[in-house]
Amino acid sequence: LVGSDEGLQQKLAEAILREKKNFKISIHLATSLPLPSERDHLRPRIDLIVFMIDIKSKHSLKNVEASLTHVDANFFLGKVCFLVTGVGRVNYCSIDMNAIWKLREVYCSPVLFCELELEGMRVATAQRLLRMLQICAGHVPGVSALSFGSLMRHSDDD
Repeated sequence: LVGSDEGLQQKLAEAILREKKNFKISIHLATSLPLPSERDHLRPRIDLIVFMIDIKSKHSLKNVEASLTHVDANFFLGKVCFLVTGVGRVNYCSIDMNAIWKLREVYCSPVLFCELELEGMRVATAQRLLRMLQICAGHVPGVSALSFGSLMRHSDDD
C-alpha cells in the first residue's frame, strides 16, 4: 500500500489481514516509492501495488505520480490499482477527477473508490483488494492478472 495517509493505510492493512484467506499475505506500507534497496534481499515477492490517493489532498496525488516512475512496466499488466479515498466528502475534493481518469488511462490500471473512515466500506474494500491480490498472485485457476485487469478496465467504462 503506497500513500501519504499512514493512519488509513494501517487501518486498511489491518482490515485485509482480518479477512479469512487460504494463503499467506504480507503487507508493506510505504509513503512513497522507491522502497529502500538495502532490504531487497529480505522483501517477499510483490504481487499487487495499491496506490492510495486521498481526494482531499493534492499532495497525495503528486506523491503517487512521483512514485509511479519507480514501478517496473510489467506491473502495469494487471498488478497495480489506484484506490481513491475520501469519496464520501466530495465537497472537500481538491483533486480534479480528470487527473484520476488520466492515471487510469496512462497506466492501464483500475481505479477503486472508497471511504476508509467507515468500517463497512473499509471491510468491503479490504475484501475487494484481497480478491484482486488472490488473482494477481496466481491463486485463482484460469484467471491471470492481465485478464483481470482487462476486465476491470471494461467494467470501469460502463
